[in-house]
Amino acid sequence: MEINRDSYLERLVHFMHNGTVKVVTGVRRCGKSYLLRTLFHRYLINNGVPEAHIVEIDLEAEGNERFWDPLVLGEYIRNRIKDNGRYYVILDEIQRVRKTIPPGVDLSRIAPEERESAFVTFYDVLNGLNNRKNVDVYVTGSNSKMLSKDVMTVFRGRSTEIRVFPLSFSEVLSAKGGDKSDVWEEYLMFGGMPQAVLEPDEKERANILKSLFEYVYFRDLVERHSLKNDAVLREITDVACSSVGSLVSPQKIEATIRSVQGHSASAPTVKKYLEYLEDAFLFEKASRYDVRGRKYFDTPAKYFAVDAGLRNARLNFREPERTHLMENVIYNELRRRGYSVDVGVVDIQSTVDGKRIFKRHEIDFVVNLPLGKMYIQSAFNIDDPVRKAAETASLHKTGDFFRKLIVTDGNRKLVTDEDGISYVGVLQFLTNWDIMN
Repeated sequence: MEINRDSYLERLVHFMHNGTVKVVTGVRRCGKSYLLRTLFHRYLINNGVPEAHIVEIDLEAEGNERFWDPLVLGEYIRNRIKDNGRYYVILDEIQRVRKTIPPGVDLSRIAPEERESAFVTFYDVLNGLNNRKNVDVYVTGSNSKMLSKDVMTVFRGRSTEIRVFPLSFSEVLSAKGGDKSDVWEEYLMFGGMPQAVLEPDEKERANILKSLFEYVYFRDLVERHSLKNDAVLREITDVACSSVGSLVSPQKIEATIRSVQGHSASAPTVKKYLEYLEDAFLFEKASRYDVRGRKYFDTPAKYFAVDAGLRNARLNFREPERTHLMENVIYNELRRRGYSVDVGVVDIQSTVDGKRIFKRHEIDFVVNLPLGKMYIQSAFNIDDPVRKAAETASLHKTGDFFRKLIVTDGNRKLVTDEDGISYVGVLQFLTNWDIMN
């Protein structure tokens, strides 16, 4: 079974020859290597690029350890460039390249505050290659060593980040075929990590997802941040997984750990570990935005898991809450389509027994568009009039005329009521990009 990742391939093609290093980021095992070394490589060959003009190195492959020295790596690539034709350099798992001291440099003769600049790193190699007009550079890197914020700092605007997510519902449906509803149920439970999607046995699929956290993500985080004990990291991860779709704060997570586990992790520690999980692309934080007051609240916020299957596996598939999982899938879909997303807040005033009362209502997603905003509610079921009124209350009180959409469970086609609020089933929303236009 081959899985097409056309939207990412189109972005790679769009950014070809733009004078920057193309950096493919995303949670580990989401398909970054496959995108570059299979799909993009094939595109280059099919468009007339000679195989000899594609310099491709998997830095985690056995036998390639010598390239972990940036001086050796740089020399090897330069020797592969034989003429003035266009060359494409594809380096997979670039974080394996270690910093080194050039021959003849004596650190003891360099001021301590300047010693770091004496090292040669993979950044130096990539910048050197990028300065050559006939070389186009593409890299992937595991998040334990190379995060997007590191890259943007070091390359100083001379890089293009391409964020890759786990497989979308549309990508899974396209690869597997079959009934939409059946695939949807499977997607809510097992998500879109490629290795799990390609595994037909459900028990093995669950084991794959569990092992990713156990043997890949936690180990990466411990290594990158030099954690002596990962117990607190695991507990914070579990609370974040249980809380998708709910407002949380470091203080609330601290209290939860204390009450459930019987020991404490300070709020600053929780905040720091949440940032670690964000840096590794395992979770994203959606801040609250006051729609009428036009300001942000720092806390509490919502944290969404990068993949429903990973979230469920971490909780041993004990808490498959459909309403929150659907909200998480919708958030990921919006981010996958390139939108920045906030959680909306609307304060509504009413009078009870002659007293003015303010009640805070939530809008699940405030989608920031090039020309304005769009409000989206994730509502599993609005058949009940009381439930429908609750879901639409905040939308009626935004004080503007931006588009308003409620996504429900199922496959209902897009309709709009007399108040200008649109309704659509989640299966239609996930498979039809035009609904956002």
